[in-house]
Amino acid sequence: MELFSQPERAGAAAKAPAPLADRMRPRQLDEIVGQEHLLGAGRVLRTAIETGELHSMILWGPPGSGKTTLASLMAHVTGARFVAFSAVLSGVKEIREVIAEAERERGRHGARTILFVDEIHRFNRAQQDAFLPHVEKGTIVLIGATTENPSFEVNSALLSRCRVYVLRGLEADDLLTIARRALADGERGLAQLHPEVAPEALVAIATVANGDARVALNVLELAVSLTRPSGGRRHLTEASIREAAQRRTLLYDKSGEEHYNVISALHKSLRDSDPDAALYWLTRMLEAGEDRLYIARRLVRFASEDVGNADPAALTLTLAAKEAYDFLGDPEGELALAQATLYLALAPKSNAVYVAYNEAKDDVKERPAEPVPLHIRNAPTGLMKDLGYGAGYQYAHDAPEARVDQEDLPEALRGRQYYRPTDRGLEAELGRRLAEWKHWRSERRRPRV
Repeated sequence: MELFSQPERAGAAAKAPAPLADRMRPRQLDEIVGQEHLLGAGRVLRTAIETGELHSMILWGPPGSGKTTLASLMAHVTGARFVAFSAVLSGVKEIREVIAEAERERGRHGARTILFVDEIHRFNRAQQDAFLPHVEKGTIVLIGATTENPSFEVNSALLSRCRVYVLRGLEADDLLTIARRALADGERGLAQLHPEVAPEALVAIATVANGDARVALNVLELAVSLTRPSGGRRHLTEASIREAAQRRTLLYDKSGEEHYNVISALHKSLRDSDPDAALYWLTRMLEAGEDRLYIARRLVRFASEDVGNADPAALTLTLAAKEAYDFLGDPEGELALAQATLYLALAPKSNAVYVAYNEAKDDVKERPAEPVPLHIRNAPTGLMKDLGYGAGYQYAHDAPEARVDQEDLPEALRGRQYYRPTDRGLEAELGRRLAEWKHWRSERRRPRV
C-alpha cells in the first residue's frame, strides 16, 4: 500500500528529483543542525537512539525544525521499519492496517515498527485512542509530530504513554550552515548550478526563513532557479532572495497556542509600559491575519483592567480605535489600532478597578444576598411607604457640597472597602477625593463633647 511504503533512500529517485529540502535531509545524526539540547553528546534522546532503546514520543516544535527528519533517522540508525502517514489524510481504518502489518513483521522477523504520525494533533480523540493498546504492548513505537502544544491537543491517556521532546526553531547561524551546505553539495545540493551568493543574501535567507529549514532551502532553490547564469555563474543578491521569498510566513495559529502566546506578549508589554514591544506584538498579529475585532476587544479590556481610572480617556480612545477600524478597514484602520496600543503602553497604570470589581463579585457569590437598606429603597406605592421604604433618605443635592452621611451598603458589609485608588494618573486625584470624603464622614460621626 503506497501510503505506508518505506521512504526512498536519498539519491534513489533520480527520475524525478525531489525538492532541495527533501534531498538535503540529514542521513546521519551528526548531520542534524541545531537541537543540541536533545541530540548533543550524552543527551537523553541521542543516547536512546544510539543504544536502540526507542520509546514512544511526541516531537513538538515549529515547522521546519526537523521533526520528520529526526523520526526517519531513528529508524535508519536502529534498523526499525519506518511507516509514515499524515493525520490529515488517514483515519482509524488506516491505523488498523498499519498495526496489523506491524504485528505480522514483529511475529515473523522480530522487527520493530516506528509509526510516524505527522500532525498528530489533527487526530480526534477516538483516532488517538486507537493507538493506546498497541503502544502499551510495544507493537509499535509511536512518534507523533506536532506544531501545537500537546497538552492541549493530545489526549491525556496517550500523552501519559509518550515522552514529549520540544524542538526549537533553528537559529540564524543554523540556517546559514544549512544553506551553505546545500550550495556546496554537488550530489544532492546546488553546486552543479554554480551559484554565487552574496553574504547579505545568505543573511536574508535566514531572516525570511524565520527558524524553518524547509523554508530556507525552498527559498534558496527558487532563487537559484530564477537567476540567469552570467559568465557561467549564477549571482544571487539580497534582492533576488527577497523576490523568491516574497513574504515570509509568520508562525501564528489563530486557534492554537501561538495565538495565546502572542496576545499574552502584547498584554504584558502594554502592562510593562513598553511601547516598542507592544507595537511589535500588535504588528505580528496584524501581519499574521488575526481578527481585528479580537485585537480591538483586547485593547478595550486592557483599558479597563490595567489602566482604569488612572486615565479614563484610554477607554474612550480604544473604543474610538475600534470604530475607526470599522469605518476605514484594512490597511488604513490598522493605524488606529496602533495608535491605541501606543497610548495604552504610555498611560499610567492601575488595576484598582479590576481588583475592586473582583472583590465585590466574590462577596456577591459567597455571601447571602443582603437586603437593600430601607432608606435607599424606592417607595412608589403607599404600602411601601407604610413599610418604611425610603424613610430617612437624605437627598444629596439638597445638602451642602452635595454630601450626606448615610450608609448605602447592607448592614453585614458596612465598612467594606473595595476600591483603593492608586497614586498614578487621574486616580491620584480620585484617591485624594475619596480620602477627603472618608475624613469628612469620620468627623461627622465623632462624638461631640
